[in-house]
Amino acid sequence: MGCNYLYTPIAPTILNVKSPFCPSRRRQLRSFATLAGNSSFTWNDVLRVPENDSSSLSAYFNKIKFCNRNSEKQCEFMPFVIDDQIIGYVHHRFADYLKPSHNVFIFPQDDSNFGCHCTLHPNLRTPEDRTKAVANVIKSLGELIPGIRNELYPVASAFGEPIFFSLERAAAPYFGIKAYGVQMNGYLEKDEQKFLWLGKRSEQKSTYPGMLDNLAAGGLPHGISCGENLIKECKEEAGIPRSISHKAIPVGAVSYIDIEGYRMKRDVLFCYDLKLPDGFIPHNEDGEVESFRLLPVTQVANIIRKTPFFKANCNLVVIDFLFRHGHIRPEEFGYLRLLQSLRSGYCS
Repeated sequence: MGCNYLYTPIAPTILNVKSPFCPSRRRQLRSFATLAGNSSFTWNDVLRVPENDSSSLSAYFNKIKFCNRNSEKQCEFMPFVIDDQIIGYVHHRFADYLKPSHNVFIFPQDDSNFGCHCTLHPNLRTPEDRTKAVANVIKSLGELIPGIRNELYPVASAFGEPIFFSLERAAAPYFGIKAYGVQMNGYLEKDEQKFLWLGKRSEQKSTYPGMLDNLAAGGLPHGISCGENLIKECKEEAGIPRSISHKAIPVGAVSYIDIEGYRMKRDVLFCYDLKLPDGFIPHNEDGEVESFRLLPVTQVANIIRKTPFFKANCNLVVIDFLFRHGHIRPEEFGYLRLLQSLRSGYCS
């Protein structure tokens, strides 16, 4: 590679140990990658999942592991550094595609703090200059980075810190940039039982078409707060007016690190709960959701445990809801480790 790479730790190694459950349980994980891409199911298939079950927590562990794949490959990535702050990670082989753009990306080798790393050319001094220069390189890479959305994500060392530049959303995992989003559980209570509204994504979506999703969710682009972004997504995805959506309660965050090929997806999802009025029926306004269903929380828990129907990271958001609303209890074996694993990436 031409570099003596000094490995920089990326995240707590919460999930690098074996599940406390039997090997037959762990083998279920191997089929998830194939099943998760298969969205050929209907609401009838969903509704056939039984409401009550006495399963252990092992299936929840498997869903969380699927969002944290290939942690052993972190050593294949070099730090992406600006102003002595690590803002991301770049795969060594992906770096080979960046090196011809030497007026934008440079690769110092003799740094005692970071070892071989990627950084931006010192002539790119302002966020605006960096944003424009990096965008031109991404455009030149063509189909190497598919799914360009023309949506910019802020790039910073941590949430709320100064923004170094803005980056095309689809390119964020190729630079290991920490990306943020908002995800909301919309629920209601009736007859002393909780129910969750679920959406089924449009078959035209470029990612996870036809799969189950939270009632409202979205990435956090540049220049908008979490709360305002959630209100926007509520209106677009579920037709929830501001008079209702502004009551959504922020309840924490989940995080994960997923490595696939040249991509390191470091996501932090801010979680919200919204108690909806009885009689409210969601309707989609932006074409991204095919339909909605209201299901008992106990049945939703079983859908997560027994099927691959949910978009992968939505599993984490719903599992977090199950903890907070008492559907996962301390008496269950693995309780604390499952709770900890919901934040397998750094929440920063």
